Amino acid sequence: MYDYREAMTEDVKEWIKENVDLTEWTEDREGLEQQLNNDLWTEDSITGNASGSYYCNSYNAEESIAHNWNLLNEALDEFGQNNINVIEKGAEWADVTIRCYLLGSVISDVLNEMEENGDFDESEE
Repeated sequence: MYDYREAMTEDVKEWIKENVDLTEWTEDREGLEQQLNNDLWTEDSITGNASGSYYCNSYNAEESIAHNWNLLNEALDEFGQNNINVIEKGAEWADVTIRCYLLGSVISDVLNEMEENGDFDESEE
């Protein structure tokens, strides 16, 4: 079973490592979290939302959602899209929807972990 949260956590960590100078965000965790949400919402390597596909491969998207229908249902509820025909929209659309749904909580979890590990300190030294 594909674990979206685990996979996205690794993707977000890697993206932050490569693209964010955490020293610029000392004392502004809330600002960093908002900026990451804004930036990563349309980052194909995190959500696939810019192009409409994380994998650029329907088969891989189908594999990911195969045992995650409950998670897709939660995402559809959250986004008010219960009337959407998921089969018509396709696997890549469903995969991106799940990723967008989880993005905020994954970012928060990653920043919490980084604080616990001492990789990011939101207070002045």
